[in-house]
Amino acid sequence: MGKEENKKSIDKKISTVKFECSQNSHLTVNQAKCAKCKQKPCLFICPANVYIQDEETKEIVVQYENCLECGACKIVCPKKTIDWNYPASSFGVVYKNS
Repeated sequence: MGKEENKKSIDKKISTVKFECSQNSHLTVNQAKCAKCKQKPCLFICPANVYIQDEETKEIVVQYENCLECGACKIVCPKKTIDWNYPASSFGVVYKNS
């Protein structure tokens, strides 16, 4: 399977995940610390594209509604700028047995 086919397969699987979104984000980014990070691995590691960089302000925008709760962003962040918590009770990803 080629890289592009694999990406489509992952995107297809992610699109089937059910979310119960809270009004409050369970993810926050310390923008001052984040601005000092040159690599910004959070933009590339997240399988659900939770983090995007605003073209004008260069700040990281958090689309927490997409979070799969894998924690990869917190692990790879070299500046430890991401405050990652589980969503409030009854919110977040709804996993099912397949």
